[in-house]
Amino acid sequence: MKKFTSVKDVADVNALLKKALAIKAAPLADQQYGKDKTLGLLFFNPSLRTRLSSQKAAMNLGMNVMVMNLNGDGWSIELADGTVMNQGTQEHIKEAAGVISQYCDIIGIRTFASLTDKEEDYQETILNKFIAHATVPVISLESATLHPLQSFADVITIAEHKKKDTPKVVLTWAPHPRALPQAVANSFVEWMKEADVELVITHPKGYELSAQFTEGVTITNNQDEAFKDADFIYAKNWSSFEDYGATQSGLNDWTVTKEKMALTNNGKFMHCLPVRRNVVVSDEVIDSDNSLVLEQANNRTFSAQTVLLEMLKSMGDEK
Repeated sequence: MKKFTSVKDVADVNALLKKALAIKAAPLADQQYGKDKTLGLLFFNPSLRTRLSSQKAAMNLGMNVMVMNLNGDGWSIELADGTVMNQGTQEHIKEAAGVISQYCDIIGIRTFASLTDKEEDYQETILNKFIAHATVPVISLESATLHPLQSFADVITIAEHKKKDTPKVVLTWAPHPRALPQAVANSFVEWMKEADVELVITHPKGYELSAQFTEGVTITNNQDEAFKDADFIYAKNWSSFEDYGATQSGLNDWTVTKEKMALTNNGKFMHCLPVRRNVVVSDEVIDSDNSLVLEQANNRTFSAQTVLLEMLKSMGDEK
């Protein structure tokens, strides 16, 4: 595995899932692969679960880890070619990616959508520039449009808790006080389309995701209808894709409540965290026995560890 930026970098999701479950059962069994290897983690925006779970995953594999907040600790990076760098940026991506590749055997990069320039966000400019100029494998720790390590952890979580072969999984839009990217929602849809589930998306009008992700998926603007007989409810806010980055007010009735969860098939509640309590979901839902949010967060370690191990094994195969 040379890079991990979406489900498209995975040859067989079910095979990768089996590897993750085996790793979770014996997380320290593969340390010989990471010995004397270094993982570099580069963050353009804040992180809790991604940062700590990726570090834990690397340490489980015996790797060294270096972490850098590029926005606060590094030079401003120029991405464009041919720029006369006599203004704000001090270092070009070509040198930055090249230098980091000399220090690290694998690079993880976390970026965030601007929510102002849809074309640039969906071209994944920062992530793809790093991939183009790095000489080692690159892992997306979240990008402008996707969050594959989170979605892989979600696949693991659903596999561990499902009660039937093809559970009904609902991705529901939920309110939030600020505009958020479509990354988690896009990625969740991508991975669920490759998993053994019946996927339904529900959101208010105006919050349609890009058709490149939702083609072939059942979509409804009726949240109650979507929740009926669902086995898993995945709540997430995202801003408008069409009216890029826009949000609407007056949609507080989309909060996931105990009454809405009663429509499900004793459904499990999921969210990637952090979550705005009593905005996205009520306390009584997230604190209930059916809440899987902490299990999802725990599985972030094993989604990252599985991907890292695949990359480390690929390096060994090349020798």
